Amino acid sequence: MPRYLIERTFPDGLNIPMTDIGATAVGGVVMRNAEKGVTWIQSFVTPDKKRSFCIYEAPSPEAIRSTAQKNSLPVDKITEVRVLDPYFYL
Repeated sequence: MPRYLIERTFPDGLNIPMTDIGATAVGGVVMRNAEKGVTWIQSFVTPDKKRSFCIYEAPSPEAIRSTAQKNSLPVDKITEVRVLDPYFYL
């Protein structure tokens, strides 16, 4: 399955509470993604919470855009990536 880096901008910041409400919100994203064969692997968020960089596995960029729209998430850029493990070389 191809892997992608998704860049997002949140002008008001990304605030997911560490509560049942946050867990429900994140669980909903995961469920809606699965409907299109999209898997959210991991995300990195800037300290000001205005930008995120997410790793996804998906059949296509279009599947990512479609699920992002269903999840009301912005998509600035999608880049297909491969894993480079520095420890492989040691």
